[in-house]
Amino acid sequence: MTEVATVKNAAPHNTKGDIFSSFDVEDFDIPKGRDEVWRFVALRRLRGLHNGEFATAVDQDITVELPANATGVSTETLAKSDQRLGRAGAPIDRVGAQAWTSMESAQLIKFERNSLNAEPVVVTITGRGDDVTSFGATVVEVEQGAQATVVIRYQGSGTHADNLEFLIGDNARLNVVVDTDWNADAVHLSGHLAQLGRDSVLRHNLANFGGEIVRITPRVKFTAPGADAELLGVYFADDGQYFEQRLLVDHAVPNCRSNVMYKGALQADPDSDRPEARIAWVGDVLIRAAAEGTDTYEVNRNLVLSEGARADSVPNLEIETGEIAGAGHAATVGRFDDEHLFYLMARGIPEGEARRLIVRGFFSEVINQIPVESIREELENRVTAELESVTA
Repeated sequence: MTEVATVKNAAPHNTKGDIFSSFDVEDFDIPKGRDEVWRFVALRRLRGLHNGEFATAVDQDITVELPANATGVSTETLAKSDQRLGRAGAPIDRVGAQAWTSMESAQLIKFERNSLNAEPVVVTITGRGDDVTSFGATVVEVEQGAQATVVIRYQGSGTHADNLEFLIGDNARLNVVVDTDWNADAVHLSGHLAQLGRDSVLRHNLANFGGEIVRITPRVKFTAPGADAELLGVYFADDGQYFEQRLLVDHAVPNCRSNVMYKGALQADPDSDRPEARIAWVGDVLIRAAAEGTDTYEVNRNLVLSEGARADSVPNLEIETGEIAGAGHAATVGRFDDEHLFYLMARGIPEGEARRLIVRGFFSEVINQIPVESIREELENRVTAELESVTA
């Protein structure tokens, strides 16, 4: 595991890219509700992941399925002490460090240099149920010149914390789809860290429809010029659900590109015993002084479909050089566009169906870019199922 210099948690730092990180949970203070990075989530609902009071720790239940025509792909279970873990960096919060500290093993999926694989490798992580807490790490390494697609799916019930690490070599390309298809009672906190080499490409796709509490923190590090990262996300929160996405794209070298687009919808039933649906999205983009020629944009759009639904959207740009190709950000939280609704109803479409058409169109911009057809179809079906309970 890569050595990281230890300093006091929450020590002053110059930028969000220089925030404290460590593999050791004891290096982090127990978070409080007023801490900036925890201020949106109800800590009492995390089942002790944040303060060490969780149920018995066990390793994650993980399976890896290689396509029949896979070439140059290998998978291996690694001990926690293996030096191939942690190469992209350490966790930036206590729960991520807790996962590293408590897990016994991790999974490595490696694509050899110049290998080409169009069919996805499918990773399935299944919750271990009540009375235990599962921890783990998954490393996806794509060597120089390789092209790969990986689907990581979470399913079942339980309490789970993990770290995902994506190492993308020079001139390599990785398409990754992370699908948190949990049962409604699951709690999941996950840190993603991607490290991009020269002229590499990352397409990171996140779909979040399941779970009670799901908090994902993707971070992208550019290590050489010419890299291209795109982070896309869709989510749909219902009664009692809380979803949080907290991103950082760290432009530290010249002539790299990033694009972030997340879209979500929220609805809640006022007659439910938990009549609130909430999401929080925080998107940070850092352009350091040496990152001349950077081209970046981030956007987050949220549709509030009922009373009792709340979305917090916080885009941030931190720019240390004016010598860039472009930088921008946008965020919206709102209800239906009345003009679109009127247009459809004026053509004989009932209001309920018109609303569903608008929402499906809203999501399609992101879903259509997911590189695996079966997942695109499945997500479209999930959106349709969610909308069956939307009130006019």
